[in-house]
Amino acid sequence: MAAMPSDDVIIRPARVEDERAIRAVDHATWSPLSEVAPRGPADAPVFDEAHDPGQYLLAELDGRVVGYVRQVREIPLPSNAHVRQIQGLGVLPAARGRRIGEALVAAACAAARAEGARRMTLRVLAHNAPARRLYERAGFTVLGVLPEHFLLDGDYVDDVWMGRALD
Repeated sequence: MAAMPSDDVIIRPARVEDERAIRAVDHATWSPLSEVAPRGPADAPVFDEAHDPGQYLLAELDGRVVGYVRQVREIPLPSNAHVRQIQGLGVLPAARGRRIGEALVAAACAAARAEGARRMTLRVLAHNAPARRLYERAGFTVLGVLPEHFLLDGDYVDDVWMGRALD
């Protein structure tokens, strides 16, 4: 993949026609460091009943989608309507090192705040130190740990629950 020449990142809402680009980022960024499910086929659908374009924000460089973040209501109950959760973040390897992940997380938090949310949460695997550092820089703190929650490649891995206020 060619190097990304521009530093002018545009964050925008996803559209139905972005499905192929989101799938490409998701497939290119799949790693046992961050994923608990096996890698799916490269042509697997992104959008379905539970995953609609309105849940995604995209990062573009020079008109090309290089990353995404997905944020949703954590629990579909009125008593939890003030909480959102990041359930997916990916940045193409060639575009990393430009703070695109941080820009996507900040945009997801701003969008959630604009919708009236007060808190943002996420879950990250304990051994994913780069992602944990990114989330900490974005103001997330550890809320709890589910010890040995996943068995990945023969090793038990903790699931870390993180969150932050959106004020």
